Amino acid sequence: MPRRCCLYNQDLVPYAVAWEQQRLLVTERIQDPSLDDVLLLLEHPAVYTLGRGASLEFLKFDPNVVDFPTYRVERGGEVTYHCPGQLVGYPILNLRYYQQDLHWYLRQLEEVLIQLLGIYGLKGERITGMTGVWLEGRKVAAIGIKASRWITMHGFALNVCPELSGFEKIVPCGIANKPVGSLAEFIPGIRVEQVRHLVATTFAQVFNVELIQI
Repeated sequence: MPRRCCLYNQDLVPYAVAWEQQRLLVTERIQDPSLDDVLLLLEHPAVYTLGRGASLEFLKFDPNVVDFPTYRVERGGEVTYHCPGQLVGYPILNLRYYQQDLHWYLRQLEEVLIQLLGIYGLKGERITGMTGVWLEGRKVAAIGIKASRWITMHGFALNVCPELSGFEKIVPCGIANKPVGSLAEFIPGIRVEQVRHLVATTFAQVFNVELIQI
């Protein structure tokens, strides 16, 4: 039987609000592991986030005076940028029902996005030793996760049609020699709303879950 996963399709959500929502969902599932899993799909207003061990040397600005908020959070990975036009997915999964293996989980998230790109006739790729998905040498999806008692939070960010200039103020994910890209560079006119359903569908297939629209 596929495991149930509640799908929350949200619009533009401030980063701090979504962060607190994730932490609440994780806490509830630590207390009651029988609760359904959750997938949050949303966009953020412009914001920079740094992983728990991220280096400030990858910022090209003073975080105290930048126009956009900057948060250090508990996920892995370096600095990244979120903004409208980027579809963000936060799966709250209890990996005890899947595989208790974070490397497996990261590869599964990449697989969701690679399959999504394949629907559009695009060949998404992995790069050995790195996390995320690339398209013709451009990084179109970043992934950073955290697990507490095998319950996940944070997740993936897929650049559908964002304004990419915000990435110029950082060294995205600490990778200086590979550019950031978006689906819109390959599919002119594509919008987040067109991609949401397909991401949810591929997520359900890859993780073998039954999505329950909330």
